[in-house]
Amino acid sequence: MPMGIFRVCLVVITAIVNHPLLFPKENGTVLENTEEIIQKMKEREEILRLEKLRLEQEIEGQEAAQKVLEKAAKVVEDVKEEKVQWDMWTALSMVIFLLIELWRQDFQEGNWQDTGADEDDMAVLGKAFKGVAFPDKAILASFYEKRILGTTGDMARMREMVEGFADDLLEALRSVCNRDADMEVEDCMGVGSMYENWRVRKPFVCDLIVPFAPPEPYCFRSQIWCSGDSFPPDEQGYGTIKVCRADEDETGCICDKTKLGEDMLCLLHSQGNTTRLSSEMEDLLCFKNTQYLDADQVMKWFQIAVTKAWNKISHKYEFDLSFSLLDSPGALKIKFRSGKSIAFNLTPVVQYENSDVYFISHFPRNCLAADLPSSTHWFLTFAVYERRFIQMISKMLPANACHVSCLQILSFLHGKQCSLTGPSGLTNYHLKTVLLHLLQTRPSQDWAPEKLEARLQDMLKFLEKCLHEKKLYHFFIGNGKVPAELGFPIIFQRAEPLNLFRPFVLHRDVYRKTIDTFHEMLRNTSALISEYMVHIPHVQTNGIHKESV
Repeated sequence: MPMGIFRVCLVVITAIVNHPLLFPKENGTVLENTEEIIQKMKEREEILRLEKLRLEQEIEGQEAAQKVLEKAAKVVEDVKEEKVQWDMWTALSMVIFLLIELWRQDFQEGNWQDTGADEDDMAVLGKAFKGVAFPDKAILASFYEKRILGTTGDMARMREMVEGFADDLLEALRSVCNRDADMEVEDCMGVGSMYENWRVRKPFVCDLIVPFAPPEPYCFRSQIWCSGDSFPPDEQGYGTIKVCRADEDETGCICDKTKLGEDMLCLLHSQGNTTRLSSEMEDLLCFKNTQYLDADQVMKWFQIAVTKAWNKISHKYEFDLSFSLLDSPGALKIKFRSGKSIAFNLTPVVQYENSDVYFISHFPRNCLAADLPSSTHWFLTFAVYERRFIQMISKMLPANACHVSCLQILSFLHGKQCSLTGPSGLTNYHLKTVLLHLLQTRPSQDWAPEKLEARLQDMLKFLEKCLHEKKLYHFFIGNGKVPAELGFPIIFQRAEPLNLFRPFVLHRDVYRKTIDTFHEMLRNTSALISEYMVHIPHVQTNGIHKESV
């Protein structure tokens, strides 16, 4: 019974709990919430669809961008391949060009003396001559006779006077020097334009070189740039001079060649003799703590020695002697009581081995040569061989040949132009070098006196070509065609040619000034010559053949 009542109560309670009217609100909103959920699900689905479309568009954009990048990369690779091919062709072209240029330079250096062999080659030059009125033969001949020829006698008298005085001065110098410890001075030699008879501009200046040597038992051993020694490229044309004992090996003391016992010591290399040796080298005009001759020391010694020599003989002369330039130890000036003066250069030099090539301590006048690398480097001068070559070739030319006349006229024109517009990098030595080249390449009959005009134009055109190329080779260095009669050292003939215009490459302002001066000189040629000559009557030119150049 109780169990039945319990079951009835449980059924009633369950019915009441599950009756739909027990929670009317909650059961009444089920349908409404379902519709709202469905609506939200549709909205969410739309949002997802839009997001999907957006993502698809982004993916397509990225794929397109990737394709563009891949295409650009491919283009870059193609360009690189083409560039590599182009660089290879460019490099190959440059190599071919350099080989051709080297061959051309070798050909020119092997035949660089043959610049005037053909008239056609010279005709290609002369661009600066366009529009220039060049004086004819008659005017040039009259100008040379009236303005230049008369100076020859004056030069001869001056040379004789200066040489006599220089000999007396050097004899006095030897007497005041210590024969056991001082340098030995030899006889002087005349070089340059005054002794080659082509100087035209006043004041006349005689150039004399004075070889000197060390006292016994010492000697000079020279080292030049083309002897296999280590000289940088910018030191072509230079050399060093080592002061050694006559019995000393070139690489050191004689003890290097002799095995001394353990109980024997070389006195020259002993520690106790180090100070004395260093002092001894300085007394021999060497650079401090070296065995190399110092140009500055030589300059000081020479000035002091000349001063002592003049003080000894000054009472014999009725004029005064003084140094005219502070930077040139041998630039001397004789001043007479009348006010007139004579200038000359007495320059100390060192002989190269047994030749007539000399190491020169300095140049008497400024030139285009670069500054010396150091005071132990000496420049070589071939002035003696230049004078000897001109004398030798003059004997082979026709009577009254025009070679010296050409150089005199050109030197006069250049000097006058420089007096108007200021100095340039061109010097009389360059003009002489041009003449030496043409003397070697042109037949002797081309230097007949009636061909003065043609040869003068040849010199100007050759000079123009050298200025344009910035190349004017030294006549002797690297010239294998130097006549054997001169006895010129073979080592210099086999050396690389020395470009005298190399400083133009380094100093563009000097080069531009030189070019402007040269062109201005060409334009002023007729005016400069007409200014220094008398009036010439009309000359009949019929029947006179004018040589074409």
